Amino acid sequence: MKPPKHILFIIVIAQFFCTSLWFAGNGVLISLIAHFNLGENSLGNITSAVQFGFIIGTLLFALLTLTDRFSPSKVFLWSAILGAIFNLGIIWEGSGWTSILIFRFLTGFFLAGIYPVGMKIAADYFNKGLGKSLGYLVGALVLGTALPHFLKWLSAVFPWQYVIYTTSALAVLGGVLMVVLVPNGPYRKPSQHLNFTACFSVFKKKDFRAAALGYFGHMWELYTFWAFVPILLGLHAEWQGHNLFRVSFWSFWVIAIGGLACVLGGYISQRRGTKRIAATSLFLSGICCLVSPFLLLYASTPVFIAFLLFWGMVVIADSPLFSTMVAQSAPVEIKGTALTIVNCIGFAITIVSLQVIAALQDVIPTQYLFTVLALGPILGLWGLFKKRRN
Repeated sequence: MKPPKHILFIIVIAQFFCTSLWFAGNGVLISLIAHFNLGENSLGNITSAVQFGFIIGTLLFALLTLTDRFSPSKVFLWSAILGAIFNLGIIWEGSGWTSILIFRFLTGFFLAGIYPVGMKIAADYFNKGLGKSLGYLVGALVLGTALPHFLKWLSAVFPWQYVIYTTSALAVLGGVLMVVLVPNGPYRKPSQHLNFTACFSVFKKKDFRAAALGYFGHMWELYTFWAFVPILLGLHAEWQGHNLFRVSFWSFWVIAIGGLACVLGGYISQRRGTKRIAATSLFLSGICCLVSPFLLLYASTPVFIAFLLFWGMVVIADSPLFSTMVAQSAPVEIKGTALTIVNCIGFAITIVSLQVIAALQDVIPTQYLFTVLALGPILGLWGLFKKRRN
């Protein structure tokens, strides 16, 4: 049965609106630091708080089988509303360092009812062509992630608090759109039970293990790159000895262009193969990590911007493809659990990566800092090719 034409469009729009909560704190970070007198290490900690909340939320959502026992669209709505409320918490005048971290943690917690639930809703409608559908969904996540940077650029006209108001309002709107226009899909199969051994047994499958390792390597690089895009732009401007146009504006485009890459990757993979395109993207993003010191120091500004735009594409293009590989290689009866555990481990890796880069800032020269991110693509490709040799 072919789903109504509006279904994928509504899921994508709702996902885009709701995931704008993810990096809302990062988009206004400079203003946030100045307003509340926060420390210079705020970037890594604020991003990690969201990631940690997402990990805990995903585990609890899986253990309680919320999306299996209740309508996924309703879970999506309530998660959007609660995420929007806690997102607003960071503009409370009584906020301090601890309360801001708690609000960002809780925002991440309820994002666990948005991002993976959106993928579940899509899977309930699209039995075939899942890779292409996930390409659109992850593309929406990318645009949602980039949106706060665009809004911050506009904050030259509007106060920075408007970024938080806007992202919260969009999240609520996205939740309402989902619950009103996207009913339960035809392939939804409600379940009341959770197989507690599935999280371990699924890794015995070689195809699943290879896909998961590729995804883990990809996640080591992805969110740290996104979090530090404004830092990269600022460093280049400083070392080039001029004021770089609009950091927030270009941060938006460097991240947002990855949404287009996700969609294109989904279509290309239908012709060239999911694994091949995923591996190619992972390889190219690894190369970007390794050459970043040279371009950061010596490239002209137009060349450096072009490089970051390319990096912004290849760093995310493999994400929906790895998710597709994970879903296709997992046993049908534990597919939801398999996707959940891979998501949880992957996002846990992002916290480690963010903290490692933050810790190394005072240890190694800044221009070489992002070469550490190449470890992810290297290990991810090793996992994929190790499977191939076996």
